[in-house]
Amino acid sequence: MAMRGQSFGVVGALSAFPLRLAARRVAELGARLHRGTTRRTTQVVLGRSLLLKQSEPEIESRVAAANAAGLPILSEGAFLRLLEGTAADPAEMTRRSLIEQSKLSETVFDHLALFDAFEHAAEPFSFRDLILARKYAGLVAGGASWSEIARSVHAIGPVASLTALTLQPSPRGRIVSRDAHSLAELDGQRLLALDDTGEDSEDYFGLAETAEAAGLFAEAATLYRQCLALDPSDATAAFNLGNCEKATGEMEDAVHAYCTAIKRDPDFVEAWFNLGGLYRDLGKTEAARTHLTRAVTLDPGYADAIYNLGALDYDSGALPEARASWLRYLELDTDSDWARRAKAGIAVIDRQLRKFAG
Repeated sequence: MAMRGQSFGVVGALSAFPLRLAARRVAELGARLHRGTTRRTTQVVLGRSLLLKQSEPEIESRVAAANAAGLPILSEGAFLRLLEGTAADPAEMTRRSLIEQSKLSETVFDHLALFDAFEHAAEPFSFRDLILARKYAGLVAGGASWSEIARSVHAIGPVASLTALTLQPSPRGRIVSRDAHSLAELDGQRLLALDDTGEDSEDYFGLAETAEAAGLFAEAATLYRQCLALDPSDATAAFNLGNCEKATGEMEDAVHAYCTAIKRDPDFVEAWFNLGGLYRDLGKTEAARTHLTRAVTLDPGYADAIYNLGALDYDSGALPEARASWLRYLELDTDSDWARRAKAGIAVIDRQLRKFAG
């Protein structure tokens, strides 16, 4: 199965069904699904609910961050087809050819594709995709933004049905059909037979992220707890709660939250790292070493964890071990302030070892 061993980070909420149900299905297929991106994320999934909850610049910023991390990005539709093991209809048009023939800008085209405004989320594209691209180019020329187009086409129905319509932008930021075609709720992307569970935690999580970003850690912690009350399996909400509890000085609560994140997702390397750092702050050296070592085991290139292991060994007088960790750190980072500290630490250790030898 193509998904086995993969780690999917969902940015925004899925419109088809709650995240926890998708995570259950992904786990059945031998992969991981979690909110946001972590060090172990292999692919990003863009939830279409972003279109309803965030501004265009905010969405573009999140897409740019995923691109900067070198992570492949899947549209929600492409992700659902991957879960189902189905493929889009055959096609043979390249991305370059479609852009050149439609006159859409590359940026607009790519964002529309990432939010399933075409039949195919990636090349090869179809002739119907070209028709849609030309219609969208006309809407852009009329003053519509890509996010207005994406929001509107999903309110009309499956995008293939748009090829027979004449579309135009409206003053209210919606795309409408000139022939008064009635709008209908989109249900064409509900590809998995999953149970409806009513209320979910997506809105609370978004509010919590906003509060945390604004430095309102106590308020964010309350919202993350609500997320966990609605979805106890949410490892990311538990991890973020731990960060907020630590920021407000509630160290024992932070330990509990990080432990919860690890219990829910044993491969959550950042949770192992943060809990190791917290144990070090609390003076629990062996617990800190255990958790930092686990973080490095999960991610051998985790430079921060390697540095902190060296610092633990140095503080405890295990100088050769500290030296080895810092040398390993310098294989990953040679230019930062922490690299300079590692070099200085190695120099101090070398002097002390020569003194002991003499």
